[in-house]
Amino acid sequence: MFPKIQSVIDTFSRHALSAEREEMLSQLAEYILKKLQHGEKVALNFICTHNSRRSQLAQVWAQTAANYFDIPALCYSGGVEVTAFNERAVIALESSGFQISKEGSVNPTYSIYSSANSKPILTFSKTYDDKNNPQTGFAAIMTCDHADENCPFIPGADLRLPLRYLDPKAFDDTPVETEKYLERSLQIGAELFFAFSKVHQAID
Repeated sequence: MFPKIQSVIDTFSRHALSAEREEMLSQLAEYILKKLQHGEKVALNFICTHNSRRSQLAQVWAQTAANYFDIPALCYSGGVEVTAFNERAVIALESSGFQISKEGSVNPTYSIYSSANSKPILTFSKTYDDKNNPQTGFAAIMTCDHADENCPFIPGADLRLPLRYLDPKAFDDTPVETEKYLERSLQIGAELFFAFSKVHQAID
């Protein structure tokens, strides 16, 4: 793990979780644990309307947490519409120590590295049922209210979990834009590390 990312991870234990958030994250941990206990693959698809901010951040932090705790989970993201991974969210990840390369311009593919020898996490905007995402036997984790309310059924999912986050888009082009994107990224990271740490503790 790159040192800067490790220093960020070290702060996650200080993030306070409400009882409601802890309960939802515990449901996610239980889902992952049951899959592992039954020898089944673990696939998580984080879903938000535009697949541009929260769902992408969640995919990256969840995959980083899975790798950190050596849990064999594959993390994906998707939306209802195709846009692009918002560059403000990309910058938030870079400020936490991820090394990121970009290919393309309209809907770029980003290769995101958490360590010098890690496989890249590949991200780009796509619909939740894109061919690159799992089609069956996955958890659909709804990261925004619009997608949660307008997609009551996700075909192929064996768990649908609402884990909503406030949209940092509300602060675009304001003096606190950078601060708010980083704040949301770190919240997502802390919560997903909490979930994966519970799995790690259960199997350790």
